[in-house]
Amino acid sequence: MKTLLNDTAEPTSGEKHMTGETLRITGGRPLRGRVEVKGAKNLATKAMVAALLGETTSVLRDVPDISDVQVVRSLLEVHGVTVEEGPEPGSLTFDPRGAVAAHFEEIDAHAGASRIPILFCGPLLHLLGEALIPDLGGCRIGDRPINFHMDALRAFGAVVDKSYEGIRITAPEGLHGASIELPYPSVGATEQVLLTAVRAKGTTELRNAAIEPEIMDLIAVLQKMGAIISYEPNRVILIEGVDTLRGYDHRCIFDRNEAASWACAALATDGEIFVGGAKQQEMLVFLNVFRKAGGWFDVHEDGILFRRDGSLKPVMVETDVHPGFMTDWQQPLIVALTQAEGRSIVHETVYENRLGFTAALNQMGADIVVHPDGLDTPDRRVPRRALEQAAVINGPTPLHGADVVVPDLRGGYSYLIAALAAEGESIVRNVDILRRGYEKLFAKLDTLGADYDIIG
Repeated sequence: MKTLLNDTAEPTSGEKHMTGETLRITGGRPLRGRVEVKGAKNLATKAMVAALLGETTSVLRDVPDISDVQVVRSLLEVHGVTVEEGPEPGSLTFDPRGAVAAHFEEIDAHAGASRIPILFCGPLLHLLGEALIPDLGGCRIGDRPINFHMDALRAFGAVVDKSYEGIRITAPEGLHGASIELPYPSVGATEQVLLTAVRAKGTTELRNAAIEPEIMDLIAVLQKMGAIISYEPNRVILIEGVDTLRGYDHRCIFDRNEAASWACAALATDGEIFVGGAKQQEMLVFLNVFRKAGGWFDVHEDGILFRRDGSLKPVMVETDVHPGFMTDWQQPLIVALTQAEGRSIVHETVYENRLGFTAALNQMGADIVVHPDGLDTPDRRVPRRALEQAAVINGPTPLHGADVVVPDLRGGYSYLIAALAAEGESIVRNVDILRRGYEKLFAKLDTLGADYDIIG
């Protein structure tokens, strides 16, 4: 394969500023080899924000070199935080002692498509008494309202004012502990409460909290800083506010979303991929479904080996918040399920627009019918939600090359592995979106023997 940039195993300026937007992929070749996954995007970016709360320098290790991390780094630097390369490859140090307010324009210019700026609210209110939030971006996969965040901040005593530029949040009387119950166990809202409550006066009780492994790792980061946080039964988190916090030294939990993505690539292409750094504990639910679908895996001390175990089998999957089957896992899995012998059903209960990516898979020869109002089946375990959709995948259907445009992070990765599994040539456009969550993507594709060219 030919590449138009330097995408090596070590960080390079070319990797950090990837310009390849369009790939020409020749499919039909099994992916074989070893890839390494580093820290989870959904922990690293939040731990970087947490560094604002410390009065001393923080060190974060195993930070993935992805665009979302670069966005948060830029936002921290705009607010006066000194960010430097850390003591080992893949680590960053943060010195928040020069933190200052930033203008809407500066925040908006650096935020790009990220929704991370909203999580700066609590730390900035504690530090500066004010937080500015521009219009928020992110993957267009469904309604992601910020009212959970704003309601939580108001409960702490914050005042939220809207302007033509965005949202201005102040705390004229300071922030105090609160009793908060989320209408849905939102990961982002749970992170917001944690990052705000740790230095609020008094005790905060958060009910119906998200309990994803990345949330627990964020709690571990905050506890290292001096926070007092306990997890109670039934999704209840108690936070006792403290006056000051110090910096932390922490190694990120591995990225289970990327690990599952490569596992699905092995399944879809009938290959064999060893995912270094993957851990069984955080992937139990995924591994069960992977095995039911005809996958085989072997857990090692330093990672997990994934491949097929004969023909693929149809499965029924319901996405849910942790400890359920993650919504990020269903998109790459659906690609593999197009090759299963029978009818599979995927109930998407977290985002209402996350099955839109299947239209391109149908263009490549798949037989997928999306039911926009969901489906009732007698063996449902996850409660129905008003926004849910369902996809019925009939297989096996040979995939062929097509010209497709990446819509979002996980959907885009799914197009990539569909093109690698398909016969013939595919053009995959807007690939740069994948840099939000997949470190050194081209280097990993090279290692696995993918046949592709960067053409634009």
